[in-house]
Amino acid sequence: MWIKFSKLLLTIKNIALLGVGIALCIALVNSLINLGIITWANINGESTYYNLIEELITFFLYFEFIALIVKYFKNNFHFPLDFFLYIGITAIVRSVIIAHDTAFDILIWAISIFVLVCSLVLVKKYIGHDE
Repeated sequence: MWIKFSKLLLTIKNIALLGVGIALCIALVNSLINLGIITWANINGESTYYNLIEELITFFLYFEFIALIVKYFKNNFHFPLDFFLYIGITAIVRSVIIAHDTAFDILIWAISIFVLVCSLVLVKKYIGHDE
């Protein structure tokens, strides 16, 4: 009985994750279109590089989440830890670029990125058999 219930929950989770993956693909295409529009506006001098970089990093966040979902299905329904660290680093970099907080806040964000990078190195060294 518990095995059937567990399989049912896994199936529900996989269907939900598939739906999230489809939504992320749509958002990725939308972000790519926006990236093209902003790039064209930059060429014409109607936009700033700040907007271009913000949209580019948002694009990479969508891309990383889609890659995480693909890895989940390829790794027999397990999420690889290193992908979460990549997403965390990218999200913090995006936050630093967009927020422009005080110098102390940026220092804290930089320390956070350093901790995540160190964690990534440790994961790759000691657990790095996700392939």
